[in-house]
Amino acid sequence: MNRTANIYTTLIRTHHITSRKKLARVKKAAASYNLQVLIRSGGAPGIMYAEGSDEAAVGSWVNFVQNLRYKDFNCVRKPAANQIRGGGPIKVGAFEEVTSVAEFGERMEQSGLGGWWRIGMGYEVSN
Repeated sequence: MNRTANIYTTLIRTHHITSRKKLARVKKAAASYNLQVLIRSGGAPGIMYAEGSDEAAVGSWVNFVQNLRYKDFNCVRKPAANQIRGGGPIKVGAFEEVTSVAEFGERMEQSGLGGWWRIGMGYEVSN
């Protein structure tokens, strides 16, 4: 079944994500804000995608992550409403990690956010 839902999403790019201690704090914050999070970790670039039903919660999570002082932190897609196919690239209530940009991109494509992700990452130019 292919359902479409409005949900608040954000995309963060950093130089890298390698610290397990910081990731544990990111995961704990995601759970406290009731967000689903997908992380590309293990090297450069570091990518974080979050989604949730509350715009304020997504924004608060972004602020929390920024305060962790990741190198070259850049919120390339500010929290905003988006339409997601089939419930998004992450299971409800999940915190998932992938190790490749290709796998991260594939997950974005599957949820209907491929263009949104490519523009945010600078791989495509917005019209």
